Amino acid sequence: MSHIEKKHSPPARFRIVDLFAGPGGLDVAADVLGYQVTGIEWDKDACATREAAGLDTFQGDVRHYRAAFFPHAQVLTGGPPCQTFTVAGNGAGRRALEKVVRYIKRLHDAVRENGDDWENIFRTWRKISEELRVKEIEAEELRAEKRKLEESRTTERKALKRKLAQLGNSPADIKSLLKTLDAPQDLDGFSDDEIKHLAKRLGDLSNQIDKLKGRLEELGDERTGLVLQPLWWVIERSKRPGSEPYEAVVLEQVPAVMPVWAEYAEVLKTLGYRTGRQLMHTEEFGVPQTRRRAVLMARLDQGTPANERRPLPAVPETHDRYRPGGGFRDPLPRTDKNGHEAWVSMEKALAAAGIPARPPFTVVSNYGTGGVPEARGRRDHDVPSATITGKVSRNRVVHKGTDTDLDAPLDRFSAAEAGVLQTFPVAYPWSGKDVPQQIGNAVPPRLALHVLRKVLEPELSEEVARERLREATARLQAWEPVGPVEARTHDGLKGHPLTGR
Repeated sequence: MSHIEKKHSPPARFRIVDLFAGPGGLDVAADVLGYQVTGIEWDKDACATREAAGLDTFQGDVRHYRAAFFPHAQVLTGGPPCQTFTVAGNGAGRRALEKVVRYIKRLHDAVRENGDDWENIFRTWRKISEELRVKEIEAEELRAEKRKLEESRTTERKALKRKLAQLGNSPADIKSLLKTLDAPQDLDGFSDDEIKHLAKRLGDLSNQIDKLKGRLEELGDERTGLVLQPLWWVIERSKRPGSEPYEAVVLEQVPAVMPVWAEYAEVLKTLGYRTGRQLMHTEEFGVPQTRRRAVLMARLDQGTPANERRPLPAVPETHDRYRPGGGFRDPLPRTDKNGHEAWVSMEKALAAAGIPARPPFTVVSNYGTGGVPEARGRRDHDVPSATITGKVSRNRVVHKGTDTDLDAPLDRFSAAEAGVLQTFPVAYPWSGKDVPQQIGNAVPPRLALHVLRKVLEPELSEEVARERLREATARLQAWEPVGPVEARTHDGLKGHPLTGR
C-alpha cells in the first residue's frame, strides 16, 4: 500500500511530482496535508527509506525521466543538488553559479524568442544537454586519472616516511616535514639521494593533481546540470504541444542557490507565473534547529497581464528566531507582540516525540567554528540544535557545562532523535546505509508543511490556515508508516496514477 492512496480532505487534492526527493521530507509533509505525491530519487539508500515509509517512488536519475511522463502531476517540487555552489577555494562555487545562470539565460532567450515554437525551444535544451554531457565525460576521465595519481602519491609518501624513519627522524618530525613539503628544496638539509628523489617525485605528483583539480573546477560536474532539470520540466509542461502547465512550483536549497532562483523566477514570469523567493530560518517555523533554506515559489496566473502580476506573499513565520547569546533559554509557552511562539529547543522537541529525557546536556559539534577546526561548536539542551548535517552521528552529547560524555548510548543522537530534530516523525523508518547523511540532506518536513500550505492554499483565511497547520503538525508528529512499498523503475510508469498510461 502506498501513501498516494490515503484519503484526507484538504481544500484541494493536488498531485505532486517531487524531483530529487531524498528520504521523503517534503513527501511526508505533503502526505499529512492530504496531497498525492510521487518522488524521483536515484540514491539507493534514500530509496530504501522511502520504501520502508511507504512513499510512492521512482528510483533513477531524474535526467532519465521527463515531465511528459507524468501528465497528471499538477505541482512540481524539488531540491536539486547544491554541492558545486558551496565549495570553498579558488572561487569554484562562484564559477559554478555563473555557468548555471548562463544556461538559464539561454533557455529564457529560447522561450522568449520562439514563443510556442516547441521544436526550437527543445533544440536549445538538447544542445545544452549535449554540452553538459561532453563535459561530464571529460570530467569522468579526469577524475579517474586523478585517482591514479593520488594512489601513486600515497605510495611515494609511505616510502618517504619509511626512509625518514630509517634515518632516525621522530614520528612528530616526519609528520611536520610532510605537512609542509611543497618542493624538493624543502629537504636540502638531507644528503640522502633517495630522499631527494622521493621528495621530487612527491612534489611532481602533487603538482599534477593540482592541475587536474583546476581543470575539474573549470568543467564543473554533473550536479551543475542537474540544477537545470526542474526548470526544464516547467518549460516542457508549459510549451510542449498537448501539455498543461503546472499549477504551482516549489523548489528549495541552500542559501547559495538564491541567485539561481532569481534567474528561474524570470523564466517563470515569462511562462505566466507569479513568483516569490524567500530565505527561511527553519526555527521560525517550529523546527528545533537553526538552518537556512532558499525557497522559490510559483503559482500559475496566465490570466493576469505580466506587468500586473504581483509577487507571491512570503510564508509567514510562526516562531521567534533564535539569537545566540540573547539571554533567552527554553521558555514557558508564550507569544510575542507579532503572535509568534517561542522557538523550539532540542529538549522540548525530543520530549514531545516521547523520547526519554537525558540529564541536562550540551551537544559538541563535529565541526569547528570561526575557521578553527579545534573550536567545536556547542549548543545546550534548552536551545535549538545547530544545523543537522550528514555528520550528526559524530556529534558528542556531554553533561552540560562539562566536556564529559553522557553514558552510552546517550552520548550520541540516534537516527530517530536526529530525525526528530529535523521534524521527522519519531517512527520514521530510516533504512539503508549512511542514514546520518540522509537525515542531514533532507528537507525538514515541518518547514515543507508551511511552504506547501501557503503556496497551494492561498485562499484560506488566516484563522483557517493556522488551524490547518496545527492539525497537519499533529498528524506529522503522530505519523507512522502504513507498510512498505517497492520503488518503481521505468517499467512502473504504465498504470501509475500520474502517467495516464
